[in-house]
Amino acid sequence: MPKIILFNKPFNVLTQFRPDGDRPTLAQFITDPSLRVAGRLDRDSEGLLLLTDDGVLNARITQPQEKQFKTYQVQVDGTPTEAALQALRQGVLLNDGMTLPAEARQIDAPPGLWPRTPPVRFRAHLPTAWLEIRICEGRNRQVRRMTAAVGLPTLRLVRVQIGAYRLGDLQPGAWTEWG
Repeated sequence: MPKIILFNKPFNVLTQFRPDGDRPTLAQFITDPSLRVAGRLDRDSEGLLLLTDDGVLNARITQPQEKQFKTYQVQVDGTPTEAALQALRQGVLLNDGMTLPAEARQIDAPPGLWPRTPPVRFRAHLPTAWLEIRICEGRNRQVRRMTAAVGLPTLRLVRVQIGAYRLGDLQPGAWTEWG
């Protein structure tokens, strides 16, 4: 039976096991040498990261042709317009080409979301909003680039689901074995 680990990657942790100067890595949280990261999550992003010892499962999760949807809760600078949301839903032109259409909607601030350390910058004169975005691609910093392209720079990005795997109430730095 393959081992599948659901990990809540904290902000500022690198998605790798090998040391990188004084930056925190997965090795500070997970010590099983049989596990490999299935996909990536940028240092400044948080949330669900899958690790597995099964190469076939890893490929299914990470290969674009498998169309594994990933769901993100995204705090953005500004107030989304229907036109901005529709642009995300139709696909956005980035410097590396058009994205596939995303599912995008404005949501309330996620209940139970842990505080980020350090906190997201706050500017009293500029409102923020939360979006839920689902994509089936995995380009480098794709969600951040998509929101910026429609005039809504990302302040905080939390991945909450990959395919059937959900973050649930797992706290930052904690992990659990699936199944």
